[in-house]
Amino acid sequence: MFCSTIIATVNRPTLDRAIESVLTQDFPPENHELIVVNDTGIPLPAREWLESNKVKILRTHKRERSVARNTGAAIGQGRYLHFLDDDDWLLPGALQAFWEIAERNPKAWLYGSTQLVDRSGNELIQLQHGLRGNCFTQIMAGEWIPLQSSIISTELFFQVGGFSTSLTATEDIDLCRRIALQGDFDFTKKVVACVGMGEEASTTNYVRSEAASLDSRERILDQPGVFKRLRDSASSSNLTGRMVRVYSTSAVWNIKKGKYTKAFSRFVFALFSFFYSGRSVFRPVYWQAISNPYTSDTFLRGFQEAGLPVTRR
Repeated sequence: MFCSTIIATVNRPTLDRAIESVLTQDFPPENHELIVVNDTGIPLPAREWLESNKVKILRTHKRERSVARNTGAAIGQGRYLHFLDDDDWLLPGALQAFWEIAERNPKAWLYGSTQLVDRSGNELIQLQHGLRGNCFTQIMAGEWIPLQSSIISTELFFQVGGFSTSLTATEDIDLCRRIALQGDFDFTKKVVACVGMGEEASTTNYVRSEAASLDSRERILDQPGVFKRLRDSASSSNLTGRMVRVYSTSAVWNIKKGKYTKAFSRFVFALFSFFYSGRSVFRPVYWQAISNPYTSDTFLRGFQEAGLPVTRR
């Protein structure tokens, strides 16, 4: 089987839309399955799709979405896993686009363009990342590729341990970082999903988002092979500067936490990164990357194309 779509739900009113967007895909049913994981703790209200033999239903009883997603993935039969939130939806032709790119160039993480919408479904901006191959520096620096617009190698998903159940926010970013450490990316320009933005009706713990992201970063920087993977993906002056910033900001964070040995280690790797930078040190963009927080070119381009004022994600 090619792909398993997993929808973890707390029975929001938008669930039916998410389900229908998958069931109405023009794609061979023997190559795709839909798994709905009910995390409400109570049975879902009667719906027609609950009786469909195209939908598998699991229950996880208020264990949070990482556990729910991992549970769905555990029974998935697809070579790839696709995780769709219950307030987002696939666009027609999405599964076919994923299949075509996987046939042409199978990678650990495949993704398409994304239409961001507000919580009322109004279109905001489109994201067209265009990142391929080793994207580890971009991902560690702060680039965000929506989970809902992506399919992930099932084998590598379990190899890296799936979603971290200790995180109640940014667990998708954490997974993306761990996948990027191990595998490569590729993309299709086709817009494959609509993804809601904004805190209203969201299940994301925004209060803990920044702390969770920093905790995730630190755990990943502790992994073997990180420096080489960053170095191999730092293919421009901007990215070599970002590599230095990843290590230097981590060193500062660890000093604040009183973790002086780890801070010293991060500082040493920042120096290694600096020496690796070569002629990039003579370019202004390099120092801008070191001194400034990450700003996604993908988001900036999306705002410009939509004629909207530029804001941070």
